[in-house]
Amino acid sequence: MTADSDRLERTIELLGQLVAFDTESSKSNWPIIRFIEDYLRARDVPFTVVPNADGGKAAIFATIGPMRDGGVLLSGHTDVVPVEGQAWTSEPFLMRREGSRLYGRGTTDMKGFDAVCLSMIDEFKSAPLKQPIHILLSYDEETTCLGPVDTIARFGKDLPMPRAAIVGEPTQMHVADAHKAVATYRTTVHGHEAHSSKPHLGANAIEGAAMLVSDLYEFARELAASPDPSARFDPSFSTVSVGVIQGGTARNILAKHCGFHWEFRPLPGVPIDLARRRLDAYARDVVLPHIQRYAQNAQIETLTEVEVPGLAPEPGSDAETLALKLTRSNRTIAVSYATEAGRFQHGGVPTVVCGPGSIDQAHQPDEFIEIAELEACIGFMRRLMGEIS
Repeated sequence: MTADSDRLERTIELLGQLVAFDTESSKSNWPIIRFIEDYLRARDVPFTVVPNADGGKAAIFATIGPMRDGGVLLSGHTDVVPVEGQAWTSEPFLMRREGSRLYGRGTTDMKGFDAVCLSMIDEFKSAPLKQPIHILLSYDEETTCLGPVDTIARFGKDLPMPRAAIVGEPTQMHVADAHKAVATYRTTVHGHEAHSSKPHLGANAIEGAAMLVSDLYEFARELAASPDPSARFDPSFSTVSVGVIQGGTARNILAKHCGFHWEFRPLPGVPIDLARRRLDAYARDVVLPHIQRYAQNAQIETLTEVEVPGLAPEPGSDAETLALKLTRSNRTIAVSYATEAGRFQHGGVPTVVCGPGSIDQAHQPDEFIEIAELEACIGFMRRLMGEIS
């Protein structure tokens, strides 16, 4: 077995171990963090564990090479999306190798990248690194992207400040220098119950919610009519989507409550609260006066769940220049999904997104990664090692 094939097989074996941990975002990730701690200790790699506020989850930050500011941060996350309700043909948390593919939840998004980073530590340690390589594995990327925030706040204080960050979300090893932001909301309409034969005695919360949802999709059509002229994104405009609507108790009762869960994904440069402001204005000026005609106690409330910043292009940044050199490419791409990259950029670290696998396979039943993608990522890491040695 050659050194290259040996590294690849070790990476595949490690990926299988990572996939075996059920790290859906609703669950604690401590078991996988403990596994990674043991893995790092066995290789004498210094690390810091950064728990969240309630101690139920944690991120882990490790450094290979000189313990000082500078160097390159490799960023991944440990959590995965749920498998419930999906038609998997094999056990999601038992990785299956079939031909050129590795199947299992998280193989692409993004334990494949995590496995490469951890597998390469042995080679990183043997290299005469002049700058450090940092590895940060976080939590809750699939829900809030807050997992690395507490660690980022410590950069330049009790943790080294990287000069560049590479977030290994699946891009098929293309360098993404921009992505959309995402803001998620829960809007609830509070009405007043009455018999459906006499709507003038109450306020139907479903009617109010329907008006709001209808206007959100009118706003979505307006956004689609003014696409980004650069056409770098797919789709090339900011988007609005309502994912869940719940309300009412019976066909012949005016609904007392109706809520809906929705999101806004703006292009870089578009205010992240633009859709929220649109909804608030329409609620105040149109919907509330309508549903309060017969029920003055009717109300509308919107809760902001999370606002994940987008990644703005930084032409010529350390991160972009380095990643393009390592991928042997001369162009960047933009992606429409959100990542933790904006968190690092807002923390003062130039950042790009570049990792193995295709986003088309992420979040799907029978999620898979091509073995060739892991191989390409290993090559990327070896070139990084050579670049900073």
